[in-house]
Amino acid sequence: MKLFPYGHATHPHWQMAADMVLAQLRARMQDPGYAAQPPLGLIYITDHFARHAPDIMDHVAEALPAVAHWAGTVGVGISSNNVEYFDEPALAIMLCDIPENQFRVFSGMAPLGQAMAQGFQAQTALVHADGHTPELSELIVDLANSTRSGFVFGGLASSRLQSVQFARGLERTTPGGASGHSVFSGGMSGVAFGPEVQMLTRVTQGCKPLGEVREITEADDHVVYKLNGAPALYALMQDLHVPIDNPRSAVDKVRDTLVGLSLPNTPTLRLTGGLDDAVMVRHIIGLDPVRHGVAVAHMVQPGMHMAFCARDAKSAKADLLRIATEIRESLEPEELSLDPAATPDPHNTSTAGKRIAGAIYVSCTGRGGPHFGAPSAELQIIQRALGDVPLVGFFAAGEIAHQQVYGYTGVLTVFTTD
Repeated sequence: MKLFPYGHATHPHWQMAADMVLAQLRARMQDPGYAAQPPLGLIYITDHFARHAPDIMDHVAEALPAVAHWAGTVGVGISSNNVEYFDEPALAIMLCDIPENQFRVFSGMAPLGQAMAQGFQAQTALVHADGHTPELSELIVDLANSTRSGFVFGGLASSRLQSVQFARGLERTTPGGASGHSVFSGGMSGVAFGPEVQMLTRVTQGCKPLGEVREITEADDHVVYKLNGAPALYALMQDLHVPIDNPRSAVDKVRDTLVGLSLPNTPTLRLTGGLDDAVMVRHIIGLDPVRHGVAVAHMVQPGMHMAFCARDAKSAKADLLRIATEIRESLEPEELSLDPAATPDPHNTSTAGKRIAGAIYVSCTGRGGPHFGAPSAELQIIQRALGDVPLVGFFAAGEIAHQQVYGYTGVLTVFTTD
């Protein structure tokens, strides 16, 4: 597996942006270090180009006929190596050097189940979804459970205009072949990867806890009534340092407060004090001053754990650097000989390092831009940790990892090769 060719550009006219990206791709495909004929393309556009999505797909597919399979979506912002395009017309593409028998593009027209019925084994999947899809959480769980790892990654399309997804090359799973430009709205689509595709995924949180982690001991639907046996509203006032007898004085603070939820028997905090990867960050949507409850934007039940938290740029930077550094260090050799004359043992795979062929980064729309202090600062942190690697991604209305939808997080996935 060679490096994945990639390109990105911004221009008011979609065809100029596409042609600039195509020029970058062709140049890299002629570079010996990059793949010359990758079969899978990932395409991300900002919502400025949403209404041109069919034309963009047809134009790019015609220019790269060897790339028979495409997947992607739209975001209010997109990203590539060391740069983010937020609230401007832009396009990013990465071509993945993955054997055709090790991936399948899927959508509502060609469900992954069809490919698996034909013998394809899905290890994991990149998922693009419309947040308005009915029972989306259950669909994501079902999709994850159909893979061997029980793990999927990706994000929800974000757009102020039309929400679109790209899924082209469905002839492998659709009887009689697929026709048209393969641009869809609603539902889910993406790419499932086989067991031979090597990759690593990490989740980074963008919030810090304001107080202690408490167990939900009484709840109904979306309302938490008691934490550790005490009124939930009192716990919130305590963490916000607001007098309990005057909860209305906390209205402004509550608007900026979030909750971190974790399932029973699942860690909530890391040893360093930050939120664990499995924590779901959700909004507070109301207060019940009569029953002293706190309503949150997620179904809750007794046994879950909850921590009140707030968005924090410093914590987000540190946690993003942590996951990128963890990925880099996990790919480095476990030990290096200090003897310059020593000959490496080709059979000693335990010390053989790996390298990154390409990467996908899905971040929350609430993290991009000013939250990290400067334009493209979030992507620059990743580059400093991983190096100059091929990368594309988008800013999502919700990030997908494991079997659930997150908020205010980043999901970084790297494809590795020996």
